[in-house]
Amino acid sequence: MSSHTQDAETRLTVRDIRRRKGAEPLVCLTAYTAPMAEILDPHCDVLLVGDSVGMVLHGLPNTVGVTMEMMILHGQAVMRASRRALVVVDMPFGSYEAGHETAYANAARILKETGAHAVKVESGPTVGETIAYLTRRGIPVMGHVGLRPQAVLAEGAFRAKGKRPGDYACVIAEARAAEAAGAFAIVVEGVAEPLAHQITAEVKVPTIGIGASAGCDGQILVTEDMLGLFDWAPRFVRRYAELRSEISAAVAHYARDIRARDFPAAAETYFAEADGCGTGG
Repeated sequence: MSSHTQDAETRLTVRDIRRRKGAEPLVCLTAYTAPMAEILDPHCDVLLVGDSVGMVLHGLPNTVGVTMEMMILHGQAVMRASRRALVVVDMPFGSYEAGHETAYANAARILKETGAHAVKVESGPTVGETIAYLTRRGIPVMGHVGLRPQAVLAEGAFRAKGKRPGDYACVIAEARAAEAAGAFAIVVEGVAEPLAHQITAEVKVPTIGIGASAGCDGQILVTEDMLGLFDWAPRFVRRYAELRSEISAAVAHYARDIRARDFPAAAETYFAEADGCGTGG
């Protein structure tokens, strides 16, 4: 059986994710590289190639500087190493706001060049029309409401949404617009618990929370945050490991061994063998 056929038979689909509304919670994490995708894939329903890659792997101050080329490169890596999870690739800042045709061209390019299954867009006030344009043309779209990292320059900081009931209406309207436009799921980021519950109750597609309470239909975190690879993580992150300190300790051990000439030892060394060219007599 070819790997392509096997992948088609085992890979979760957009329809599978949509059907999880109100059912078993969706397990989602970010992935940017093939080794990490291979580790995460058996445990996850969705792998998101997030534009957070700009901050996590490239050291950018925010996601605004992420390019199409970056998203495609990392999307290709994740697709090569995953077999089960639905892979969604973020459309970076500037790739879908200029017009419907531009958004379609960029979304189609992402799906063609990566083999991924869907794109994600941050659902600002006018994005519902873009989502509708894409979904009518066969491109599966995941929405994103609440705290929108791509809006950091306009808002001045990463700000949680819906701390006051008077702020609920705008976020709920964006979620409804994304659903009405055909989004198959909606990421809900950085909102107060009552608002997350209300959005989840009012839309008919799964909500995937990040800093949005356990009331959503699933959860997602940045994998490197969850694994403790950074000194600081947002309040909503639970650290399931402390790999930063473990990696640092391992590298310190490595450095000590090199300086003491304990590495490489005999087990890690190639030795010469007889060449078999005897002199004869």
